[in-house]
Amino acid sequence: MSAAPALESVAGRRVLFVMAARAEYGAALQARIRPLFTGIGPIEAAMEASVAMTCLQAAKTLPDLVVSLGSAGSRVLEQGRIYQASSVSWRDIDASPLGFTKGVTPLVDHPIETPLPTLLPDVASARLSTGAAVVTGAGYDAIDAEMVDMETFAILRVAQRFAVPLIGLRGISDGAAELRHYDDWAHLLPVVDAGLADAVERLAAALAAASAS
Repeated sequence: MSAAPALESVAGRRVLFVMAARAEYGAALQARIRPLFTGIGPIEAAMEASVAMTCLQAAKTLPDLVVSLGSAGSRVLEQGRIYQASSVSWRDIDASPLGFTKGVTPLVDHPIETPLPTLLPDVASARLSTGAAVVTGAGYDAIDAEMVDMETFAILRVAQRFAVPLIGLRGISDGAAELRHYDDWAHLLPVVDAGLADAVERLAAALAAASAS
């Protein structure tokens, strides 16, 4: 079995930070956390998070909280700003020809949109949609959420299997203009990195305040 991933101690809680791509892990975050990297997309995220949580369970060190963090796209939110996910949905699943509701996995009991805890009082929240495709331009027209990513719903399903709560922290890296090449996504990543590092500090303060109350 693989080794258990590193957990951070945040205000006395065991926290597993999960990121997709090392390109999002800049100097500010490197100074604060050691995340689990899953790779990009819902399949890689589900696979790596499942292995990690299984290892942690075997070591009797399951986290108290999972934090999915990284970049996101949005056509309506402020570029470069950090948002906490107030909910997450899975935009790819569609078994409606069989009579199932679009956005719900057939024969699995989950809502179209799953509410998530928003623990940071000074960080704006927005609804998040997870899917396997990069969204750009008119692709946003079909999405009922303010921001998009490719991993959080998959990580949430893993966390739910182990009865561990999850929060999502996302920095808006793109969406205001059409994506045409890699740099259109990457140019704001240093800004996102700094903002996410600040959100991690705010999370520590929020958890400490919750423990003291």
